[in-house]
Amino acid sequence: MSILILGIETSCDETAAAVVADGREILANIVASQVEVHRHFGGVVPEVASRRHIEALNPVIATALSEAGISFSDLAAVAVTHGPGLLGSLLVGLMATKSIAFACNIPLIAVHHILAHVYACFLTAPDTTFPLIALVVSGGHTDLIYAASHSEFRLIGQTRDDAAGEAFDKAARAMGLGYPGGPAIERLAREGAPAALYLPRPMLEEQSYDTSFSGLKTAVVNHLHRERQKGNPVNLADLAAAFQAAVTEVLVTKAFAAAADFKVKTILVAGGVAANDYLRERFREEASRRHLRLVIPPPALCTDNAAMVAAAGYYHFLRGDFAPLTVNAVANLPLTADFAV
Repeated sequence: MSILILGIETSCDETAAAVVADGREILANIVASQVEVHRHFGGVVPEVASRRHIEALNPVIATALSEAGISFSDLAAVAVTHGPGLLGSLLVGLMATKSIAFACNIPLIAVHHILAHVYACFLTAPDTTFPLIALVVSGGHTDLIYAASHSEFRLIGQTRDDAAGEAFDKAARAMGLGYPGGPAIERLAREGAPAALYLPRPMLEEQSYDTSFSGLKTAVVNHLHRERQKGNPVNLADLAAAFQAAVTEVLVTKAFAAAADFKVKTILVAGGVAANDYLRERFREEASRRHLRLVIPPPALCTDNAAMVAAAGYYHFLRGDFAPLTVNAVANLPLTADFAV
């Protein structure tokens, strides 16, 4: 009999619920996006996001169960993101999940948001083996992880300032492209030439896997100011292409350096920025050149979703790694934490 896990994700501005069987088969994956709501503000407003989660969560859960053709009584467990993320948003999902676990007398599984993104790759390629390097790159995170097993994860690199997705949003805002910035820059970059102008590649120390993108964002702003002060027209397509290429080169360089140093044959890339076609192609080219296995989920599983939470929850379930009903949401949850009481 299949182990059915309901996953719930409300860490930022996506209200999501999914049902996954045995950690690999998606029976339902429902996402209610708030992008149009927050576009007006140029970014996610935490208070607005929390209220929207409250409105959307019950219908999203009901739709997921209906699409999967099951009821609460069929569930083996319920898994939820409890951090990191926006505290108010996390609490909405966590409180709902606690209620389900208590009412149905099933285990509650608390899932780290970054590791959930890693498990989106296992939904795509369930035969993935350890050890491996995982790069999770999103609006709030740029984390490089060495994984030895389903229970052994080590954070080896992270952003020291802006995450890659955050840098995309800030650069897009400077260029007047609106929110969200990642898709806007990607669309415009298709019309530009990455080599038309040079932007810095912030690599930091030679032996470090950390990243830094605030200087790159500043370089975009400075380029815009210089050209406008000179009265020169700014080719935004070239600037977008150059920015996208610079971010991608840093990420590719760091990830494959880690793979070489840790002597692994598999690289996973996940998170919202991993939906970028240019980035995906550059990673494919480098993986092919080095004869390494590359796993990148389809774009729908790169952005925040609950299928990845349920998939991660399955491996917690196999270990009997359950959370008490006193588990709390943690906005800045460290990668090493299982849950915080």
